[in-house]
Amino acid sequence: MPAGAGAGLGLPRCLWRCAGLLAHLAALGLALLLLVLSRPGTSLFSWHPVFMSIAFCLCMTEAILLFSPENSPFCFCSRKVKVRLHWTAQTLVIVAATLGLGFIISSKNRSEYPHFVSWHSILGIVTLIATCGQALCGLCLHFPQLLRVSSVARLRLYHIACGLVVYLLATFTVALGIYSDWFQAQIKGVAWYVCLALPFYPALVVMNQIVSIYIPAKRGNI
Repeated sequence: MPAGAGAGLGLPRCLWRCAGLLAHLAALGLALLLLVLSRPGTSLFSWHPVFMSIAFCLCMTEAILLFSPENSPFCFCSRKVKVRLHWTAQTLVIVAATLGLGFIISSKNRSEYPHFVSWHSILGIVTLIATCGQALCGLCLHFPQLLRVSSVARLRLYHIACGLVVYLLATFTVALGIYSDWFQAQIKGVAWYVCLALPFYPALVVMNQIVSIYIPAKRGNI
């Protein structure tokens, strides 16, 4: 286990693994919950939370956690394989999020509702734009010579740090979606507070992974 892997949370190795497993389960559980609540196919809007939860709750979380030396089911794979899996997951994020955006725009056009008037929608479009920017940065890292990148190590550090910011944006966007009237009409009481807290747990694990492992390691390479 690399030095500092569990230092950010002060966890022993076994507890750090449990924390990572719970992060995977929380991401999957939230995506499945939104899938069930949405009842996909009942309306145009029903596809919006489905695709957005697949994108930002599941795929984005797994795209980051797969680099963890302790919390990834692909920890036995080489870094080259992990990078390819990361690219695949992040591509799915953009595809699913774009589909989710298309469905909510179509739904609002059909209902003649205004666009981008809530904090959820505004932060959501900012998150999608930032995610696309991160993908372009990753493309530069993938083809540094072709794109004439002068400092790959520095760009990788920026990519990792900005990736954390994008993930936190996605987390708050999901939380605002849980705070919406649509979600609160279906989940109430203590269960709603549990759901509201659910997306923040994987965010804590992701934050600890990046801050305690990757950023110090990449800073030493600059």
